[in-house]
Amino acid sequence: MNILLVDDDALQSTTRKCILERVGHFVQLCPTGREALDFLRARESRSVRLIITDHHMPGMDGPELVRNLRKEGCLLPVVVLSGYADVEDEYEGLNVICRVKPFPPDQLIALVQYLLDATARLTA
Repeated sequence: MNILLVDDDALQSTTRKCILERVGHFVQLCPTGREALDFLRARESRSVRLIITDHHMPGMDGPELVRNLRKEGCLLPVVVLSGYADVEDEYEGLNVICRVKPFPPDQLIALVQYLLDATARLTA
């Protein structure tokens, strides 16, 4: 199972990657929204089943990334992590799940598993 993790904070992204890989997931890191879009357009990205992104990033922030994804027809589940509690309005109509940081590891694992299981059921 592949997860694309988009976050400009190397410590947070590496920590989340380790947490998810310990329970058997393969995680690809992208430090910017632009790199995430480029990665998803590439052939090797076909196995990505979930995107986790930070909300606030330099250059292309979370809302712009998700708008671009949806505009290009990407229907993958997206989890947005933010240090701000009031960001949900910026994702109106984009079909994302927003969670406030800090987000405990056990809750991250449970949410990821739930979304991947749901995606598997829809594609089976």
